[in-house]
Amino acid sequence: MAQHEERIWYAALKAKDARFDGHFFVGVSSTGIYCRPICRAKLPKPENCTFYTTAAAAEQAGFRPCLLCRPERAPGTAPVDATLALVHRAKVLLEENCGSGVSIEAIADQLGCTDRHMRRVFSAAYNVTPVQYLQTCRLLLAKNLLTDTDLSVIDVAMAAGFGSLRRFNDLFKTRYRMAPTALRRQSPTTKSRDNAIVLALGYRPPYQWRQMLDFLAQRAIPGVETVIDGAYLRTVHLVSAEKRHVFGWVRVGHRPESNVLTVTVDGALLPVLTQLLARIRHLFDLFCDPDAVYEVLAAMNTVGLNLCTPGTRLPGCFDPFEMAVRAVLGQQITVKAARTLAARLVLAQGTPVATGIEGLTHAFPSPQQIIALAGPIDGHLGPLGITGARARTILELAQAMVREEINFNFGAEPQTELKKLMAIPGIGPWTAQYIAMRAMGWPDAFPDTDFGVKKALAPRTAKEISALAETWRPWRSYATVNLWNSL
Repeated sequence: MAQHEERIWYAALKAKDARFDGHFFVGVSSTGIYCRPICRAKLPKPENCTFYTTAAAAEQAGFRPCLLCRPERAPGTAPVDATLALVHRAKVLLEENCGSGVSIEAIADQLGCTDRHMRRVFSAAYNVTPVQYLQTCRLLLAKNLLTDTDLSVIDVAMAAGFGSLRRFNDLFKTRYRMAPTALRRQSPTTKSRDNAIVLALGYRPPYQWRQMLDFLAQRAIPGVETVIDGAYLRTVHLVSAEKRHVFGWVRVGHRPESNVLTVTVDGALLPVLTQLLARIRHLFDLFCDPDAVYEVLAAMNTVGLNLCTPGTRLPGCFDPFEMAVRAVLGQQITVKAARTLAARLVLAQGTPVATGIEGLTHAFPSPQQIIALAGPIDGHLGPLGITGARARTILELAQAMVREEINFNFGAEPQTELKKLMAIPGIGPWTAQYIAMRAMGWPDAFPDTDFGVKKALAPRTAKEISALAETWRPWRSYATVNLWNSL
């Protein structure tokens, strides 16, 4: 492995960023063991590290697996990858739907396996049963709601998915050694208005909030998103565990003195609260370790004055299909022109949502809505100014998502999904890299043909830009955002 590649992987190891888990392993000569990049053991010195792309290669080199981080559990490295994929999907579904009262049987049904099989593989992977994991997710959500909202205790119990107040009280007292009402008395809250609740999501400072807002404002789809008075607002359309379509709105503000984002949620969205919060965390990149990113990208400031700013975040997305369509519409045209096309699509095919907030009128059309359009797709999208080729690409994306043939949700395997994306007619390298960056949250995507990237690094040639970007790995997505912001 080349020296610059070792530097790249050491930076990822130092950050302990879960998005790199399974992409490489590190053998530590001083201990004779090999670890995953997320291992919480003391960081080894660079000279003691050797990096491998597979666990097998590390073992061939004479290293034994770490008992703390368990390399056999890394995504894609077990003898049967399908089992690990099943466990990961189960974990995501449990976390996102813990507030809906979903049962283990229902989760297993969604995964296409028996609940007995899911319990077995989940327990083997995490050393807790799915029921125990689900209970913890529900309790933590309830604790958050008791602390940060003025919802009644029974409403908290229902929103957290307990089904009954008695069950909630019993489990809360057992786990936390206090009654829910006792925690509520210790945590006075400000009364919410308009049937909304307010929660706080923490982040690691610094956080360039104004940069993030400016980025989102420039690309906000009229009718769906808006930025008002230093906050981001948007319409929401999610599907509950009972397959009920839920509509509403959300507002995200900033409280820098507490290092939190404030999330004001329409009361109608309580049945899908955990899904909503997961998407907000992704959209605003709350998993980021800004110090680890800046340590590598500070060198950008030798290329241009203040080209890299500490605390720059990678703008994610709220809805993967919405982001993918936005990327297709943005091919070879300006940000403003793509925004105009997206607004027309929303007005023609989106679902009206009564929010009472100026500028928020529609939910973005779902893949199912696009597929349901009768006749050739060109006939529906062509009059909006969308070319026939792009209309057909949007339809193929919708079909692939509905058939679950493609996954560009946060945390998806980028190399695998990029190949699938590139196989869709009308999706080239720029579009695929953009989707990997924003929809999947991949930290090391780099759309080297992007107009903004080339403009920010002019007069360098494409070859020179690619060589320069190699020094920014494994944070090339963050480097790209810094380049865009510099314009």
